[in-house]
Amino acid sequence: MELYHGRPGDVTGRTEREIRTYNLLDELGISYDRVDHEEIMTMEGLGDTATVLGAPICKNLLLCNAQKTNFYLLMMPGDKKFKTKELSKQINSARLSFAKGEYMEEYLGITPGSLSVLGLMNDHDHHVRLLIDRDLLDDEMIGMHPCMNTSTLKMRVDDLLHVFLPKVNHEPTFVTLTGE
Repeated sequence: MELYHGRPGDVTGRTEREIRTYNLLDELGISYDRVDHEEIMTMEGLGDTATVLGAPICKNLLLCNAQKTNFYLLMMPGDKKFKTKELSKQINSARLSFAKGEYMEEYLGITPGSLSVLGLMNDHDHHVRLLIDRDLLDDEMIGMHPCMNTSTLKMRVDDLLHVFLPKVNHEPTFVTLTGE
């Protein structure tokens, strides 16, 4: 595994959604480093990726209410346990569950395993509300997939909050999760 700065020089074999992600980050002037790897479906599958990247990689969960009318993208530290009850109280939404992959594709243009905050660039109709665990703000850098789970990027948290999110017109709601 090797660390690269910016987009791949050769985009052969890269998906259109991944290339669009690099295009937007470059357009916004957001600096990022990249690690390419085999397809990864879980946090455990990341192995040494965070070490090579030099940044913690966040866990991303797509959640919905029982009626499937409200959808939430939760970003939280990768090593923290998720407790539905703890989050439900903070966002006043009872009976949260994991949203099916079809909603991930429909609203964020991302397939399961590739979920990332960068998918909000595809949520033009604001179907998904972004929730960010405050613990992610403790780090200067954050790791995430570029809408494809065969690469992982790191960028400054400040760029995510103050450049990327305003561009895609999504304002985060900050939550505090203990994982207990």
